[in-house]
Amino acid sequence: MKTAIIGAGSMGGAIARALCCKRKDINVTVSNPSAGKLEKLKTECPDIDVTSDNIAAIRDADVIILAVKPWILPDVAAQLQPHIDSERQTIVSLAGGIDLRAIEDMLPDIPAPRIFRVIPDTAISVGKGMTFIAANQAAAQGGTTDQIDGIFACMGETAVIEERLMNAATALSSCGIAYVFKFVQAAVQAGVELGFRPADAMHYFNATVEGACALLNNGDTTPQAEIDKVTTPGGMTIKGINALEHNGFTSAVIKAILAPVRKS
Repeated sequence: MKTAIIGAGSMGGAIARALCCKRKDINVTVSNPSAGKLEKLKTECPDIDVTSDNIAAIRDADVIILAVKPWILPDVAAQLQPHIDSERQTIVSLAGGIDLRAIEDMLPDIPAPRIFRVIPDTAISVGKGMTFIAANQAAAQGGTTDQIDGIFACMGETAVIEERLMNAATALSSCGIAYVFKFVQAAVQAGVELGFRPADAMHYFNATVEGACALLNNGDTTPQAEIDKVTTPGGMTIKGINALEHNGFTSAVIKAILAPVRKS
């Protein structure tokens, strides 16, 4: 299978590197307007083909991944449209906030294009991402969902969902990863105030977060059940939990996840 990736930025580059390392059955071509990112990618992954010609990149490709910014997508779609074969090529868009209907409208001359809208998070670069996949009608009926799911499954967890949930998924996961970073950052600041070196505080708290996630992923438990295990009457943990609640922690997290999808 041949996959063409248009765009060698953080997402496009991460996908290319992951496929090169973990999916030897996929031939990868990456196109990007500037040479610097392509040269770096080629140095790291010699098996990847690179080019600055988008049209050449998609020639003979089975899957075309559009890893470009939302405001660039219309121009890229217009450029590629005359060269896309809808009968054999599948289109994947990573552009946030642009729905499947809008992408179809960018390709008016292509009959029944198979289009997927995919929202990953930055942890795909370390194989621990959470990627959401939604298909238009032609793609869902065309039997290519497993193919696209398989591409991103080598980069972490995947979920095929209805498109109406894509904005919610973005807020929960793609935005949510930034909220995790803010939580870690705050904990590290507190650790430094308590006397730890910054690198040590981050290492210790990262291990704590990883352990908490492992507990939740490992069996039949809930966050509250795990909290109950470490909150003894009058103990240190319950004092900290109550301080979080007095300062609006739960409410702040909920508002942060809802804010990106609520209209102002």
